[in-house]
Amino acid sequence: MAEHITIGDVAPRVQYVADGVLAAFTYPFPIFDAADLEIRIDGAVLAGGATVTGAGASEGGSVVFDAPPQAGAKVTLRRRLAIARTTDFQNNGVLRARALNDELDYQVAALQQVADDVGSAMRLDPTDAGGLVLPLRGARANRVLGFDSTGDVTVFDRGTGLLGVPYPGGVPRSVEDKLAERLTARDFGATGDGVTDDGPALAAAMAAAAASGKTLEIGEGTFRTTQPLVLGGGAAGLVMRGTILYAGPDGQAALTLGDGAAARNAAKRYEGLRVLRASISDWMNEADIGLVMRNLDASFVEIRQVEGFTIGIRTQGVERGFEDTTINLGRIVNNKIGLDVRTETAGAWNTSVRYYGGHFALGSSVHTDKDRYGVRLSAAPGAYVAHNRHLFDGPGFELQARDRPITGIPFLIEVNSRSVWARAVRMEGCSPHVARHTAGAQDHVYEVAWASQGYLVDIDYPASATRTGSVVRATHQSAAFREATREIGAVPNLRAARIRWSNTEWGFEKLACLSSNVSGSIATLADFAFPALASYAFTDSGVLLTGGRGLGFVVDARGCREFALAVDADAPRLVVMCFDASRNLLTDSGTPRARASGQSLTWNPTAYWYQSAADMADATLTRPQVVRLAPEVAYAIIGVARIGSDYELRSMRLACDPLFAPTLIYGQPNLPHGTRELVAEAAWDPPSIAAGGTAAVNVTIPGARPGDFASAAFSLATSGLVFMAQVGATDVVTVTAWNKTAVAVDLAAGTVRARVVKT
Repeated sequence: MAEHITIGDVAPRVQYVADGVLAAFTYPFPIFDAADLEIRIDGAVLAGGATVTGAGASEGGSVVFDAPPQAGAKVTLRRRLAIARTTDFQNNGVLRARALNDELDYQVAALQQVADDVGSAMRLDPTDAGGLVLPLRGARANRVLGFDSTGDVTVFDRGTGLLGVPYPGGVPRSVEDKLAERLTARDFGATGDGVTDDGPALAAAMAAAAASGKTLEIGEGTFRTTQPLVLGGGAAGLVMRGTILYAGPDGQAALTLGDGAAARNAAKRYEGLRVLRASISDWMNEADIGLVMRNLDASFVEIRQVEGFTIGIRTQGVERGFEDTTINLGRIVNNKIGLDVRTETAGAWNTSVRYYGGHFALGSSVHTDKDRYGVRLSAAPGAYVAHNRHLFDGPGFELQARDRPITGIPFLIEVNSRSVWARAVRMEGCSPHVARHTAGAQDHVYEVAWASQGYLVDIDYPASATRTGSVVRATHQSAAFREATREIGAVPNLRAARIRWSNTEWGFEKLACLSSNVSGSIATLADFAFPALASYAFTDSGVLLTGGRGLGFVVDARGCREFALAVDADAPRLVVMCFDASRNLLTDSGTPRARASGQSLTWNPTAYWYQSAADMADATLTRPQVVRLAPEVAYAIIGVARIGSDYELRSMRLACDPLFAPTLIYGQPNLPHGTRELVAEAAWDPPSIAAGGTAAVNVTIPGARPGDFASAAFSLATSGLVFMAQVGATDVVTVTAWNKTAVAVDLAAGTVRARVVKT
């Protein structure tokens, strides 16, 4: 050492948390030699890999690592001296101040080291006299160390109940008893790594929970299982923080909660349930179920996610009821039926259940050819069918069915349920029905807060339905007038709604083109509701209708008698055409089949319609003209026309009593009016297509005209092939398959689908 160092009042230890970038760390205390500095990383002593500088300096020095420690690592630098006398003063020798100072410095440094070690040890309070002595090794072996009533160290048997508790009045317990309060899946060997088959461990844990009456906890992680799992009704509940990934056999329920038969599973609590299928079910087997809950009563269930099954969740009454339970729903995705509310026997019931939330959704590419439903109320053959008082609060449905030849309906009701309420329903990409009732359900209330199909929301009653008595309250785009009228159809801008049907003919979105002089064989609705006609001219604001031309809404009037028409036009005339349930024309029978609120309607035998006797000069968008139809009228065209002069029509709106939601008809296969898109499909077995070659097939689409946009697709995998489409002739779309690969491709027989979009 070049100079005498000074041992100041500096602790001989310093710690840092590495950031993964810094390689140099300082120590503020002096050392005599580089070997006196101990370097630890996360508790491990480092041997090599670092350079120490500053030995012999009073202010300390630094440590430079060969590579920066990993981010988050704890770096500890401390002085470690041998507690030994390494020097000696000679008798009658010269006692030099430097040697004496060095010896004293070493002793002070050693004392600082001892003080640092003692400071981190457990010790008695200065006011607590005496000392604590451990029992001998033989006496303390396999026993628990503790303190007796005087505070002295003693030992206890491992199973003793004499250990103290931290709270006044607490009952002393053993550690084993404390740890056994709640079972966890990892107690039975479950790993949650997403790869190991945790099925046997989960099954053992669930059996233990059911036998002991305790709550089972499945912690964080993904617990893969190749076997179905059952948590019996004896368990108090289930808490999941991780995920069950089902990779087991088809036709099984991945997770079943509660006992079946006549067991009553009351006051259960299931939290954080998340069950996923390793691969999406083919939706063909309704026994592929993600989560089954049996006979719950006065219980609480929280479901985070169920995905990939034919039926995502089933609440099941089996020889007893499922009732008075609260269910919080999360993501219910990629299931054919998201939630199935079901009974299995005649003595079972499913009633008085509250459901909160629920995102019922499907991926855009999931089983695009299969129907799907959000919630189904069902019963096994012969089972109880009166599912009553179910409340759904704020469910959302994204069923990816709109504009596809499939059904995607939020509620499928197959039982005679009563008082099922759905509030603030969201419908995105669904069919135009919020529910389908196939049996005797009634007194259902569906409040649709948002629907991508707007006000065209209804309940579908197929031929098997025996009751109606339910209501849809659609507020999307209709909240301002719902208490007065329900909007059925609206064209706010006739010019923007025009559709070029051919070089000379024009149609309009949602509307049928009308003529006062229809020739040929005329008998049905399709003979009068033209998709397009000539002799329409356009202004900056709308369409100029020439004499004899008209436009009208086509409506299903089987459930609704009164309609209100409002127009923005230059003094048009109201016209009404009537048809029976088979869509055959109804002529005047002497008793008017149509009446108006503000004026008389007269029969025009040439045009086959009732028309107003006076202009609608006083009709505005806020004062519609009301039309009442006779009971025998099942379908009607309600619109405007002008016989003797031209006039400008700018907008139209049709409404009805809010108790009804009749269907506005357009774009149907036999009634193509009012739509820009026309679709068709045909069976096709393409020939073998040589590399770079093509094959073509014609698909008939009535209404297709040269100049329309056309596209096509094939029902089978077509890797390497490009399908192109064009309207080659009137009503004909030519679909061409072009082989872009370097080898011949021979597709199997399938279905070619073509679509035409008009501008």
